[in-house]
Amino acid sequence: MPAPWAYTNGALVEDARRLLFVSGQIPVTADDQVPPDFPAQCRLAWQNVLSVLKGADMTVENLVKVTVYLSDRRYRGENSAIRKEVLGDHCPALTIIITGIYDEAWLLEIEAVAAA
Repeated sequence: MPAPWAYTNGALVEDARRLLFVSGQIPVTADDQVPPDFPAQCRLAWQNVLSVLKGADMTVENLVKVTVYLSDRRYRGENSAIRKEVLGDHCPALTIIITGIYDEAWLLEIEAVAAA
């Protein structure tokens, strides 16, 4: 099995009493604006994930699984760097999928599972 880069091959959750399933978070502001570039969109999507976590009284440390949908593989380097910026040393299980995104203006979408 290959060694993971900035994620874990598996995240075992023991004694969790709460699970939070975070729907795909998109790079759209509260006033329905989409930033024009990937770094801004990525940070905004992560900000939206963090807001959902905060609403459940959780933090990035509670993330056990993250799935990132990228519209193009050319964003993989920026995506990895920004994810590391947001998560720090925390390494949840991770899947990255290159796919078509629901809205052509969105360059990514992030969903997650958290446990506490």
